[in-house]
Amino acid sequence: MMEGKPRLNGHDLRPESVMMSWGYHPEWSEGALKCPIFQTSTFVFRTAEEGKAFFELAYGLREPAPAENRGLIYSRLNNPDLEILEDRLTLWDSAQACAVFESGMAAIATTLLTFLRPGDAIVHSEPVYGGTEYLLHHVLTGFGITPNAFPAGAGPEALERVVTAAKEKGRLALIYVETPANPTNVIVDITHCAEVARRESTDRKILVAVDNTFLGPLWQHPLTHGADLVLYSLTKYVGGHSDVIAGACLGSRELLSEVRALRTFLGTMAGPWTGWLLLRSLETLKLRMTCEMKNARYLADFLADHPRVNRVYYLGHLDEDDPQHEIYRRQCHAPGAMISFDIHGGEAEAFRFLNALKLIKLAVSLGGTESLAEHPATMTHSDIPPQDQSRMGITPAMIRLSVGVEHPSDLIADLEQALEAA
Repeated sequence: MMEGKPRLNGHDLRPESVMMSWGYHPEWSEGALKCPIFQTSTFVFRTAEEGKAFFELAYGLREPAPAENRGLIYSRLNNPDLEILEDRLTLWDSAQACAVFESGMAAIATTLLTFLRPGDAIVHSEPVYGGTEYLLHHVLTGFGITPNAFPAGAGPEALERVVTAAKEKGRLALIYVETPANPTNVIVDITHCAEVARRESTDRKILVAVDNTFLGPLWQHPLTHGADLVLYSLTKYVGGHSDVIAGACLGSRELLSEVRALRTFLGTMAGPWTGWLLLRSLETLKLRMTCEMKNARYLADFLADHPRVNRVYYLGHLDEDDPQHEIYRRQCHAPGAMISFDIHGGEAEAFRFLNALKLIKLAVSLGGTESLAEHPATMTHSDIPPQDQSRMGITPAMIRLSVGVEHPSDLIADLEQALEAA
C-alpha cells in the first residue's frame, strides 16, 4: 500500500493526474510505461527466510517492522495488478485502504459477512439494488441476521424508529445505505446515519456502509461524511466500458484488514486481468463521468418538458424547497448520469418505448460509455414483490436511463421517436 498523498514540489496532485502512474514504477518491468498483466498464480521467494516472513505478515502472525510491506506470495492473497489498482482507488475517496473483488456483489457479500454474526440486526435503506435486496432478505436471514428497512428520503425520524426497532430484534451491527437509491434517485443523509451509529454504539461500534455506485467516486465521497466503508460495483463507472465485472470496498486500514482476511478464504478477489482492465479505465474516469453527467442534464431537461412523461427522477432537478435539496448540496458534487422517469401509462407503454429505442440499448447495468435503458419493475428489481415495489416508488411506468458519452442531440432524437412510438 502506498503511503501518503501524491505530492509534487509541495503541491497536492489531483487523482485524475496520478491515475497514470501512482503505485507503479517502469523500472520494475523492463521500463514498460504501463503496468503489465501479472498473469501468474504464484511468486518465487528469494530465500526460505523471505517466504517465512511473507507468510507471517499475510496471516497476521506478527506486526510488520517499520517500512516492511507484505511480499508477493500467491495471487489469491495479493497480485501486483490488484495492489496498484487498490492504491489508486483510495485516492478518489481519501481512503486508507481498498480491497477489490471479482464483482460488486462479491464486495457487498464479503463485507457484510465480515462484520455480521448470527443474532445481529442490520438496518438498510430501501430501495436498494435487487441483488443486495435478495442477499439481505433471503440469504443473510439464513445465518440468523435480521434485516430492517427504512425508506430512503423519509427523514431522520424514520431511520431512528427503525434503529430502535432493530435493536429489539438483535445486536445492531451495521447501517447499510445505497444513495442515491436505485432506481428512484432518492438521497439518504450519510452524515445523519453516521451520527445515529455513533450515538447507538456501546461496547461494539455500529458501522455505516454506503454503496456509492450510482454517483461513483467523482460525485460523492461517503467517507468524508462519516461512513466507515464505501462499496462499489466497479463494473459500472470505474470500469466504464461494459466489458469487466468487479467490485470494491474502501475504508480504514483496520476495517479493510478484516475484509481482506475473509476475502482470502472465500476466494472472492479479482484476478490480474480484471485488475489490469480497471487500471486502464481509471485513466479516463473523470473524462467519461464528466461527459456523461453533462449529457444527462440535457436528457433530463428534455424529458421533464415532454407531454408523454409523467415524472422525472433526477438529482439536478431538485427544488430548493425539497428537503432532499439541502442533503444534495451538502453531500454530492454533481447530479451524476442516472435518470429515471415515469412514462404516461404503465408497463405496456414502458415496453413499447423500450422496444422502440434505436441508439440507446435495452440492457441492465449502468455507467458505461453507451447509453442504456431498462425497466426496473420487471428487470433489476423484479425479485421485489409488487406491493413492496409500490411502497418504494418503483412503478410499472418507470424507466431507468444510464446516460453515456454519445452526442446529447442524438440521444434526445432517439428518446423522442421512442416516446412517440409509446
